[in-house]
Amino acid sequence: QVQLVESGGGLVQPGGSLRLSCAASGSIVSIDAINWYRQAPGKQRDLVAVITTGGSIKYADSVKGRFTISRDNAKNTAYLQMNSLKPEDTAVYYCNAILRTSTSVGDYWGQGTQVTVSS
Repeated sequence: QVQLVESGGGLVQPGGSLRLSCAASGSIVSIDAINWYRQAPGKQRDLVAVITTGGSIKYADSVKGRFTISRDNAKNTAYLQMNSLKPEDTAVYYCNAILRTSTSVGDYWGQGTQVTVSS
């Protein structure tokens, strides 16, 4: 079964750090660009960061300088290192990617991981 699974969320104080992981499992042949989104209560889902297969990276203005996206292609895993966290970073964080097997291509989402920044 092909899927994306996030982990690493939790409760952290303002100014703290968390590292989110997004692991792809199944008979994966390749993974296209990997995206991290977040959705706060009552708000739309927003794009936070993108990393392409070639390593090109883009960030939302709100997280530039604080968040770092990376990927380990050998492990089919992406990461989102979040530093200097603020209360407004509180949201459910989702990873998203197009996953390719030998017989299929699909646009997959993880189940989400909650990040709460609060004192």
